[in-house]
Amino acid sequence: MVTPPQCCRSTATEAMERRPNLAVQGRKKRRRKPRVCKNKEEAETQRMTHIAVERNRRKQMNEHLAVLRSLMPESYVQRGDQASIVGGAIEFVKELEHLLQTLEAEKFRVLQQVTPAAAANEETTNTNSKMLSSPPFAQFLMQPQYTWSQIPNKYTSKTKASIADIEVTLIETHANLRILLRKGPTQLSKLVAGFQSLFLSILHLNVTTLDPFVLYSISAKVDEGCQLSSVDDIARAVHHMIRIIEQDATALC
Repeated sequence: MVTPPQCCRSTATEAMERRPNLAVQGRKKRRRKPRVCKNKEEAETQRMTHIAVERNRRKQMNEHLAVLRSLMPESYVQRGDQASIVGGAIEFVKELEHLLQTLEAEKFRVLQQVTPAAAANEETTNTNSKMLSSPPFAQFLMQPQYTWSQIPNKYTSKTKASIADIEVTLIETHANLRILLRKGPTQLSKLVAGFQSLFLSILHLNVTTLDPFVLYSISAKVDEGCQLSSVDDIARAVHHMIRIIEQDATALC
């Protein structure tokens, strides 16, 4: 029996080892490439869908802005762009709020002047008595962080009884405050200075008086460097500031 040379055996072995690799490579080459046309069609469909959605969103926004603009006097809208309309609406609402507070104060004064003889029927007398028993502007402070003149409600603990009614709402860096307290000399100027020291920039301020009370409605921006990050922090700082103002006023008397 003739034994094949060593070199022949090596060549045959290498050829057998290469066959699986060649088969794998063959299978890899047979893979079909994705259809470029289909991908382009899908991308174009998605693009057109996004355009349609954005067009519909802008249409709805313009309709809402048109309705909002129709509810305001022309003097509150300087231009027709979105920022002007929204800004004008905010100012208009604040003016309406101030008007409502003024009318409520006037209504309270009138009820105080009504004599028992003028209130002929029992229903009118009971209604007037209920309104007079409630402190003025009570309906404007629904969930105060500090309570002074109002009857404590479920949102306010007894430990928070204070020298002023203080209610704070906070949305991102915009804070709205309502402060009800007794009027005092140089009170407003000290409040403004106090807000500046707290890094709270006053954007809008309404003052409604009903002797001996005064209601401050304040819109403020939380500036950089302000250490007050919650409604409780702001209410606590404002309460402390008012207490100092009251103490200074008492010392001068």
